[in-house]
Amino acid sequence: MPDAVSVFGLGLMGRPIARTLAGKGVHVTGWNRSPLAADLTRGIPMAASLEAAARSEICLLILADSDAVDAVLGQVQRQLRAGQIVLDMGTSDPARSKSHAARLAARSVGWVDAPVSGGPEGAAAGSLAIMAGGTKDHVARVKPVLDALGGNVVHLGGPGAGHIAKIINQLIVGLAIEAVAEALVLAERSGLDPGLVQQALRGGFADSKVMQIHGARMIKRDYTPGGKVRTQLKDLRMALRLAEAARLTLPHLESVASRYQQLVDQGHADLDHSALHTLLTR
Repeated sequence: MPDAVSVFGLGLMGRPIARTLAGKGVHVTGWNRSPLAADLTRGIPMAASLEAAARSEICLLILADSDAVDAVLGQVQRQLRAGQIVLDMGTSDPARSKSHAARLAARSVGWVDAPVSGGPEGAAAGSLAIMAGGTKDHVARVKPVLDALGGNVVHLGGPGAGHIAKIINQLIVGLAIEAVAEALVLAERSGLDPGLVQQALRGGFADSKVMQIHGARMIKRDYTPGGKVRTQLKDLRMALRLAEAARLTLPHLESVASRYQQLVDQGHADLDHSALHTLLTR
């Protein structure tokens, strides 16, 4: 394990990531751009300053979007010294990841983009799927940290490769949420108990974590955020740009992105992304 890891960004994912690492013996320090209530950061030693947090061997970023990464990294990189590694575990623009990697490399600082899938539940359980991009040596350096957080860690290629894979992941998640929402509404309108339908499908081809976790939220009409609508839309927009760059037309991606935009326009950006279900139940 590394001597120390600082977690920059203590939101819905950052907090369980920090606690899981601490629980596995890593010396963890937390830092957040805005003040947080003490109950939210309980069990996470907080850095006295950004400068103090930036001294760790690994600076782990788990931030909302590419702009947040640009802003925080712009402050952190002035403090970094040769041999440190920046590990970005959020979902960001692959092109910006490549740019960050090149800029840091000029100062002998490493970069790994290793976004995750599995939500706060997976972070707390240490069972995240992790998609890594970076040089072989840099990924090997952070591998003990990734292994502590995930049951499936795959190195996909150079800087930016992890973020490309995460965008693909989010395309699948967005479409799967729409499919589960449509299926459960159809079941309910056809006179079936959607909870029993969910149970009946368990273990079959139609079963999935989306069906089990997000389906349960839809059945209960409980859209307390695990992953937010605004975040899902941000990721789908990156998928649209990736498809455009590849000269692809992906009609279902375009459709589901427009539906998430509809939720945002209705003022529901901070609901769980399973709230897509609400567009079918009104």
